[in-house]
Amino acid sequence: MKTKIFLITSFIAILFCIGCDSSDKTADETNLSTNNQIAVDSKIDASIEDVSNIAEDQFSVKQSNTARSSETMHPFLPSCAIVTWTYANGTFTGTIDFGTEGCALTNGNVLKGKITLSFSGNFTTSEQMITYSFDEFYHNGIKIQGSRTITRTLKSTELLAEVHPVFTNSVDITVTFEDGSSYTRTGNRTKEMIDGNDWEDRVFLVTGSYTTSKSNGDTWSCTIQTPLRYEMACKKSIPVSGTVLKVNNGVETVIDYGTGECDNLANVTTNGVTTTIELKR
Repeated sequence: MKTKIFLITSFIAILFCIGCDSSDKTADETNLSTNNQIAVDSKIDASIEDVSNIAEDQFSVKQSNTARSSETMHPFLPSCAIVTWTYANGTFTGTIDFGTEGCALTNGNVLKGKITLSFSGNFTTSEQMITYSFDEFYHNGIKIQGSRTITRTLKSTELLAEVHPVFTNSVDITVTFEDGSSYTRTGNRTKEMIDGNDWEDRVFLVTGSYTTSKSNGDTWSCTIQTPLRYEMACKKSIPVSGTVLKVNNGVETVIDYGTGECDNLANVTTNGVTTTIELKR
């Protein structure tokens, strides 16, 4: 009888241990998957942020140079980027060539290939359409494909009552990582310049929501809950503050970028458990 009781007790204990082991493993795998997806999103976000900055910079350059009849101003782009412009039928078309060897921005991100921009030469209107497309364009080794339009508007918003530049971008791009994995990003992104004149002291707030899909069918959504704050003085394509809600298969994760420090860290909270991760450019 004692032998039977011992065997039953041992069996229950083994099942309990297996259950705990399985539960812990599942939690670890979920956290790993979540962190990997956050890393992917961060790299895609960085490419979108840099392209947006390039588009705004070149629009500002053309706006200023048209007024001054000068072609020497390129405050955001590095010297290794070659810029050429044409003007026809009231439209500026520009090509920014970063070459094939790699051309680094001041934030350290390395670009290759070309971006083509076009917009109206009428700078007196409060709204402008900036169209861009890519030609063998790579951001830190990640290939970016797609063509989109940014709507640039001068207006007041809930984030800033003073009239300021607002960039609304309907995102639909495909990115291919060096390991061959491919992702599609779709969504809406609004970027507001709330402070600064020169690039070095400009501050932007970004809002919006988007979905990221991997070629294998994995899909997750992200919604910016608290505006993401980007400070050009930090020379990073990672926000210094703001929060994002990520949802994947019903599991909610909050990514908190901090309170203003110029670092690569983010606090990630899933199921009440918070960990700190370092984001790579």
